[in-house]
Amino acid sequence: MQNAYALAQRAIADLKAAVYSLLQSGPQNGMKNSEIGRALGIHAGHVEHEGHIPRTLLALMEKEGVVQQDSQTKLWSLRQQVGSEIE
Repeated sequence: MQNAYALAQRAIADLKAAVYSLLQSGPQNGMKNSEIGRALGIHAGHVEHEGHIPRTLLALMEKEGVVQQDSQTKLWSLRQQVGSEIE
């Protein structure tokens, strides 16, 4: 059971890393949830619930302070990290 937990945690970490990488190299103004999901091949879902996988990942990353969504455009982008600038 411990192995299954570790495997699941690694899978989530890998998916979040893929989202981060995509947003880092993507358009400056950000990307829509659907664009992220389609670019990573994870947009599919069960009937009437397409897009839940990338949306859940984005919500986790938002809670961690890594990404943010513009409330008007609905575009997701990397959050500017305070103190992350090289001085």
